[in-house]
Amino acid sequence: MSTSTARFEKARQIVEAALERNAQAPLVLDIGELTSFADVFVLLSGRSDRQVRAIADAVVDALREADDAPLGVEGLDDGRWVLIDCNDVVVHVFEPEMRDLYALERLWSDAPVVDLIELGLDPGAVEAATPSAEEAPDRTREWV
Repeated sequence: MSTSTARFEKARQIVEAALERNAQAPLVLDIGELTSFADVFVLLSGRSDRQVRAIADAVVDALREADDAPLGVEGLDDGRWVLIDCNDVVVHVFEPEMRDLYALERLWSDAPVVDLIELGLDPGAVEAATPSAEEAPDRTREWV
């Protein structure tokens, strides 16, 4: 799959902003062929509710700086699962337990995984944020 198209640029900006706040386990799913409400899902994890909120804030700030403010943000007060509606991209920022509970990567397992390096993200940052197999034994797919 070619990720050079502009439709993944917003996802790249989102993941880049999230990685600056030490987001974990970034995953970009191309859901455009599976649903009509969005083209891309971005899944991210933070280690605590405070970090989840910081990641979500960084994503919202990056989008606003790009003059592409989100349509809505839900869950920011609780910080366990923040959903950011960016129109064509939907961002989910989870605490690890919530991510495991809802398992969106398994629910959307038919969606192709977008290679983060092909998006132009720093390979070192992506590798640092990607859990090893021992850290995520119940995952059914690769993170990147």
